[in-house]
Amino acid sequence: MAEVRHGVDRLDEQITALIGERFRYMDAAARIKPDRDAVRDEARKAEVIANVRRHAAKAAVPDLVIADLYERLVEASIAYEFDRFDTTR
Repeated sequence: MAEVRHGVDRLDEQITALIGERFRYMDAAARIKPDRDAVRDEARKAEVIANVRRHAAKAAVPDLVIADLYERLVEASIAYEFDRFDTTR
């Protein structure tokens, strides 16, 4: 069990680093977008979730679980981007 937990902890560290990288892209998006209305893009959100569901299915990972996680991640990213947009303007 210790090996399993170590493996999970190692993956969590990598996932956290990748999420950090994703949020740095949100920083860039907040700088690039011309106005606050451009921050929320429902079509893009749907595209992202569809993409990860497809990736999950290929990887034999429960796609509905991934879709739920990404729904939360994308909403958190949007909230973060709104904050960054407001802070930098």
